[in-house]
Amino acid sequence: MTTSPPTSRNRVLRRIPAITAAAGVIVLAAAGPALAHVVVDPSAAPKGGEATIDFKVPNEQDNANTVKLEVYLPTDHPIASVQTEPVPGWTATISKYTLSKPITTDDGQVTQAVSKITWTGGKIAPGEFQQFPVAVGPLPTDTGKLVFKALQTYDNNQVVRWIDAPAASGGPEPAHPAPTLTLTDSAEATATTPAASANASASDTTARVLAIVGIVMGVAGVAYGVFTTRRRSTQSDQA
Repeated sequence: MTTSPPTSRNRVLRRIPAITAAAGVIVLAAAGPALAHVVVDPSAAPKGGEATIDFKVPNEQDNANTVKLEVYLPTDHPIASVQTEPVPGWTATISKYTLSKPITTDDGQVTQAVSKITWTGGKIAPGEFQQFPVAVGPLPTDTGKLVFKALQTYDNNQVVRWIDAPAASGGPEPAHPAPTLTLTDSAEATATTPAASANASASDTTARVLAIVGIVMGVAGVAYGVFTTRRRSTQSDQA
């Protein structure tokens, strides 16, 4: 029995799975980072004001629980007051240090500031996330952002270090960016509300979904175009 050589149509059809797999890699690359980072929510707060921020911690692993979170507060811009909200199942431990220069507040001078908050005792299972609320203030007025380095520990002894400096405007995002709080002027204070933060998050998610759909449709269009061109070429040769 003689086997006929593969036609152009067959060759194109054989390439479609590879093209689809490549599209899948692009989709994962586009969607993955937004879902896996430890972040501050809301992402902005007014300079000189007080705010309640959540450290939002997702579990990145399929077979391990997150059992510890350590958040380091910036010592170059100390915060006079830091209070943790109870999180069921978790115990918060606060570490302090003595300031070289006391901070003057409406309640008097503050000589110590918080350097680290550690949460232990609970767990974040695969496919889940946990929020750790912290009330802070007054926030500094001499900087545009606060960077909170964080360590996330799993029960398989793996430690993920969220300590990379934030990306410059337009630059590539680092693999493990530190949670960052943008400090705004009073005119921009509306951007710091939880509702505004939720809207911004929703807009970002929508943009990513639309981009992913566009990539998939583009790949499908390329595959169809190649198939059509090859088919017309084959028909022209036969004619």
